[in-house]
Amino acid sequence: MLKLEIVTPERKVIDAEVDSVTVPTLAGEAGIMPQHAPLISALKPGIVTVLTKGKEEKLAVSTGFVEVSHNRVSVLTDVAETAEDIDADAAKLERADAEKELTAASSMPEEETEELRQRLDLASARVAVKIFADR
Repeated sequence: MLKLEIVTPERKVIDAEVDSVTVPTLAGEAGIMPQHAPLISALKPGIVTVLTKGKEEKLAVSTGFVEVSHNRVSVLTDVAETAEDIDADAAKLERADAEKELTAASSMPEEETEELRQRLDLASARVAVKIFADR
């Protein structure tokens, strides 16, 4: 078992014993199981998947950090939302707005569009988490 904590500036979203967790890092998806090697990595906006006793839960997260050490996983992020926290219509609208803004900014340098990409990735993660929960 792993001890998982997901914390935002406002609250502790998860504090539980879990079987495994997958987090979206800048280097790609990182699957973490018991006895995982120590790790510190930056998070990118996306979906955290938590597996506990055969049950899967997904959360939308924004940027932040993940630290793995001694069967303990700490996720520090600005935003972490469960399906219950997400308004599907608002997430779809935000995703559409971010897509439009990104298209309009296509001639800008990549560094200047990074924030728009992160908004789009977070909105897309919110939509996906809500779809997963409603299926």
